[in-house]
Amino acid sequence: MVRENLRQRFVSALESLGGSAGNGRLQAELGWQDDTYWGTHAALIEDNTITKGRGRGGSVSLTAGSGNAAQPRGVAVQPALFPPEQKSPPAPLATRTTGRNGGTSFEQTFKNIDDVLWKEAGCTTELDYTEQTSWILFLKYLDDMEQSRAMEAELVGKPYARIIDEAHSWSKWAAPRKADGSFDHDTALTGDDLIGYVNRQLFPYLQGFRQRASGPDTVEYKIGEIFSEIKNRFQSGYSLRDALELVDELRFRSQQEKHELSHLYEAKIRNMGNAGRNGGEYYTPRPLIRAMIQVTRPKLGERIYDGALGSAGFLCEAYDYLRQGELTTSQLQTLQTRTFYGKEKKSLAYVIATMNMILHGIDAPNIVHTNTLTENLADVQEKDRFDVIMANPPFGGKERPEVQQNFPIKTGETAFLFLQHFIKHLKAGGRAAIVIKNTFLSNSDGAARALRQELLESCNLHTVLDCPGGVFQGAGVKTVVLFFEKGAPTRRVWYYQLDPGRNLGKTNALNDDDLKEFVALQAGFAESEKSWTIDVTGIDRASFDLSVKNPNKGEEDALRDPRDIIAEIAALDLESAGILESIRGIL
Repeated sequence: MVRENLRQRFVSALESLGGSAGNGRLQAELGWQDDTYWGTHAALIEDNTITKGRGRGGSVSLTAGSGNAAQPRGVAVQPALFPPEQKSPPAPLATRTTGRNGGTSFEQTFKNIDDVLWKEAGCTTELDYTEQTSWILFLKYLDDMEQSRAMEAELVGKPYARIIDEAHSWSKWAAPRKADGSFDHDTALTGDDLIGYVNRQLFPYLQGFRQRASGPDTVEYKIGEIFSEIKNRFQSGYSLRDALELVDELRFRSQQEKHELSHLYEAKIRNMGNAGRNGGEYYTPRPLIRAMIQVTRPKLGERIYDGALGSAGFLCEAYDYLRQGELTTSQLQTLQTRTFYGKEKKSLAYVIATMNMILHGIDAPNIVHTNTLTENLADVQEKDRFDVIMANPPFGGKERPEVQQNFPIKTGETAFLFLQHFIKHLKAGGRAAIVIKNTFLSNSDGAARALRQELLESCNLHTVLDCPGGVFQGAGVKTVVLFFEKGAPTRRVWYYQLDPGRNLGKTNALNDDDLKEFVALQAGFAESEKSWTIDVTGIDRASFDLSVKNPNKGEEDALRDPRDIIAEIAALDLESAGILESIRGIL
């Protein structure tokens, strides 16, 4: 049953707007999430308290004789994600709390948060900025989600048990409020009191969820995982108080608001990646991911996997790809719970991936914090396999000998181990798109040769996308993308040599237009000045060399940017140092 207080609040708000208003404006006035608004809306339409308008964006009006004096009948309803006539979220009126620095948008609020972090002694890098923003955002999101679920429960007359207890709720320590809804500065913790509470009470309480949760696929377990892997880096309780009040301005009420926040969060991840060093481990350029998705073409109902998750860019972009168009409630549920899977070894990346997927609309991501490569491939069963695998595994890393024992082809090269993992975890007929160093195609060492042979004989390697230097900021190496299907052996390989016609860099990054021709030509494996096909029967069986050799170009290669050469030398020096260290260990 829709509770009377919700009905009365709806009617009162509509009266205050003159008895008629657009749904977006009215929802913003009420401050309700989609489920609560449309559930109450449906009940009031049902008993003729309100009527639908004819406005383009959707509107409602009070019927004659309706108002606070009316006694609407109780009508049993089930909360709907969206109204029956509308399968995508309505566009709400842009209501944003004005920031203290004059900003009135989500973007300005994020900039203000960065300003606070820049002044904080405990935060010195883009990675720190993203980590600290992430845990605060996560707790604010969780509080909004709890409020939404409580309202939904009230809507149908059921009790609701909070995940976070009252003593540690956001409204208790981060944003306490007076009875009139205004911020309560008198009771808000700040300074040393705030830092002491967060470090000695809040974080230990949240970390305990990992032990108290009923299973690893629950929101409770995710909370425990996140707060067991990160720490509060704020040293000043005054800076933390500023950050909390800024984040409190953000709202996660509608899908449109989450979508806007997800774009801003992606920008933070991109900045972290562009900062170089280990920041680049978490970020794959989104135009490249989108092109990989267009070629791989995932479908609703298929299981999609990334075992080197990073910031979850592949899964988030795949969600956006599959979310297009009109979907049923059942299809949306499938997308939420039975479509996207991932694993990530590093703590910060796991936290960022979790937050990124939540902001894109996946409330309880099926991602695990673990070293993917510790799984023995001999133990993989059919239930462990996936329809689509897309990933950009780390290259240049080294794994210990005991980890290498999990793989039929022994190698210390992390990317080669991941490629074996992906081939094994792909279903028969499944599709994969994997980013890897271009030297994989020609390396003469035994592991690389054996892996190329395995790939050609167990899969149909139908496409190789050759990427120019500069696609990955700070990586210092060129990459290729391998597109293959599991089951039938390779007969022909289609190559495309990507040439955007400019040097790529931080201020001139890869974009979607750069990849349009590749996607269009790949659909029919068409040949051009940049694309060609080779027959596998012509490959040297001793080396299985798959090097990119464009027959439409002369022998001369274009001159490379000196900065790219220096970056590659530095990366190779680092790789050589690792090899020498391994040899010293043997001696």
